[in-house]
Amino acid sequence: MSPPSFNKGDLGIPRTWWGRDLIPCPGLRLACVFGTCGVPTVLLAGLGDCEAQQTTLYPLVGRVFVHTLDHETFLSLPEHVAVPPAVHITYHAHLQGHPDLPRWLRYTQRSPHHPGFLYGSATPEDRGRQVIEVTAYNRDSFDTTQQRLVLEIGDSEGPLLPYQAEFLVRSHDVEEVLPSAPASRFLSALGGLWEPGELQLLNITSALDRGGRVPLPIEGRKEGVYIKVGSASPFSTCLKMVASPDSHARCAQGQPPLLSCYDTLAPHFRVDWCNVTLVDKSVPEPADEMPTPGDGILEHDPFFCPPTEAPDRDFLVDALVTLLVPLLVALLLTFLLAYVMCCRWEGRLKRDLATSDIQMVHHCTIHGNTEELRQMAANREVPRPLSTLPMFNVRTGERLPPRVDSAQVPLILDQH
Repeated sequence: MSPPSFNKGDLGIPRTWWGRDLIPCPGLRLACVFGTCGVPTVLLAGLGDCEAQQTTLYPLVGRVFVHTLDHETFLSLPEHVAVPPAVHITYHAHLQGHPDLPRWLRYTQRSPHHPGFLYGSATPEDRGRQVIEVTAYNRDSFDTTQQRLVLEIGDSEGPLLPYQAEFLVRSHDVEEVLPSAPASRFLSALGGLWEPGELQLLNITSALDRGGRVPLPIEGRKEGVYIKVGSASPFSTCLKMVASPDSHARCAQGQPPLLSCYDTLAPHFRVDWCNVTLVDKSVPEPADEMPTPGDGILEHDPFFCPPTEAPDRDFLVDALVTLLVPLLVALLLTFLLAYVMCCRWEGRLKRDLATSDIQMVHHCTIHGNTEELRQMAANREVPRPLSTLPMFNVRTGERLPPRVDSAQVPLILDQH
């Protein structure tokens, strides 16, 4: 049973409660929750203030950005009160003035009981200021609240990370590695496979966004997540062996790849070593040569000598052949069809001679009866047919008086 709701004016609470300003809001509701001692405790049952909160964040270009949408941020609860586990809150985020998020930013939430995440990796084209509007929906009370996230995207500081590796972790979903604790654990475990150096997360992508399939609802099946890590130190011999052509050949045959070192990521992270990608940006790629615009005239080629002059041609014959030949064919077919249908008609005499006398008599009888019925239908005053009169003898044609007692009439008239 849901707790009773009250308006703020009914309880007479002051504007400031436990050091928090309560902005008047028509949709704000208060609930009375009874504790173990029976004393009612007043809690805010609705969502936060009506005015949208604003938070400024500073994502870096080429680095993973993760922002958690906690229920505590949108629920105006006292500091000593935890969020009830039965609260159902979902979120909707979009770029200000646009219906969707920027191309580099993604949103995920496993269920209304779990927090939501905004994550992604900004590109150099995304530098600047972006405002993300987040709307929270309370599925129980149907209250809503908004929050603005001001993203000041700037360049990353520190050394460049030219050595980048991407791993497919099949034992986790994307929201399970977005918190800082699992991400730090992954970097610590990966340090045993890489040369000593600073490892940083560059990007986190769900396997479903990369063409993966939704797993069956079986315990232990996960969607999978791609984790991209960068470092200033070169790749280790172990990682180079995993990404070698020999390992790819073994993976194509269904065999495990070559791994010359101990897998320090197991058993917490089950990595698909056949889907490891290494990118080395330490050697700059040569710039593409820009095409030089010419004057539009081809150079002299001895193998291609186009004619300089074209002789005049008369297309009258071609036009006549194109038009007259189909017309003549159509006329010939028309005459042939007319001859077959009109000139080859055998006539009624030949039909009557080829038809048997019995069939002709039968046909004439049917035709005569049809004409008689049509005449009777046209003139309703004609006498009724003899076969429809009472006590009519079909064999002799005699008709008994209508007032004769039918009980005295013999069934067989020949018995008289």
